[in-house]
Amino acid sequence: MPLNIIRFEHQGRPQWGVIRGSRITPVPGDFPTTGDFVRSTSLTELAKLDGGVALELSAVRLLSPVTQNQQFVCQGANYRQHMIESGMDPDAKQYNMIFTKAQSCIVAADAEVIKPRGVHFLDYEIELGLILRKAIHAAVTVTDANLHEFVAGAVIVNDYSARDVQIPQMQFYKGKSFRTFGPIGPWLTLLDASDISKLKNLQLQLKVNGQLRQNDNTANLVYGPAETLTELSAVHDFEPGDLLSTGTPAGCALSIPSPLKQKIGALLPDKKKWEIFLSVQSKRTQYLKPGDIVEASIHSPDRSIDLGLQRNRIVAGS
Repeated sequence: MPLNIIRFEHQGRPQWGVIRGSRITPVPGDFPTTGDFVRSTSLTELAKLDGGVALELSAVRLLSPVTQNQQFVCQGANYRQHMIESGMDPDAKQYNMIFTKAQSCIVAADAEVIKPRGVHFLDYEIELGLILRKAIHAAVTVTDANLHEFVAGAVIVNDYSARDVQIPQMQFYKGKSFRTFGPIGPWLTLLDASDISKLKNLQLQLKVNGQLRQNDNTANLVYGPAETLTELSAVHDFEPGDLLSTGTPAGCALSIPSPLKQKIGALLPDKKKWEIFLSVQSKRTQYLKPGDIVEASIHSPDRSIDLGLQRNRIVAGS
């Protein structure tokens, strides 16, 4: 059975706990990082923790279940409809888009997201995040049958993005790494071998001020976790607790020009091309502004896997 694990601060001390409803059963021991927790605990033993001293969720301060020492690796354009709305053919895709976000952007699921003063086009991206169970230091073959050996659990990620930095400047890392641009949680849902197949049927939903903006299912991923970890293992080292964020569905604020307009734009001088791009984006009312409330949820149809609700208020940077 999936088990929800929360990282929180109580009486000035960061702790881990098993959360059931609004009640938290603290996990004995000291685990400074997500990697320490994953390496040093077992799902079976954690599931036995119940009763005794328990805390109410309202009595603690929520922390991200992914600590800032862990790698934050991301996939881009990885849902079929998102690719289509971006002018790409998912059946003809020939590469898995990979980028990283700075660990310093990681914050709790209920954190305020700061819109920097110079950023005009702040976008949202709900994503399924996977937490690695063990180190990968060489090429491995990951399949659906052995994925549970590599993936410890799942979290909600919101890959907030400054589109006016990311796109015209071709700066994925910078545009997606401003502090607070990586809320994670509210909890880490640990999975065993029997749960892993459910990762292929999780519903993702994101709302802004109560309006549904993104709504898709992981069945529509183009590159799944197993083949992505196989590919990345040939070039990249991972450690326990590292995060792989698997891409966002359609429905972002960003408006991508049609393939024809992109071809025409390629013939224009760079300055003119980006002036047109920014002018088009300025008419998009979907971009986030201070005061907006963004809510993200991920769960299986039967809710046997429920990654919780992530809620962020957008605030203006100083």
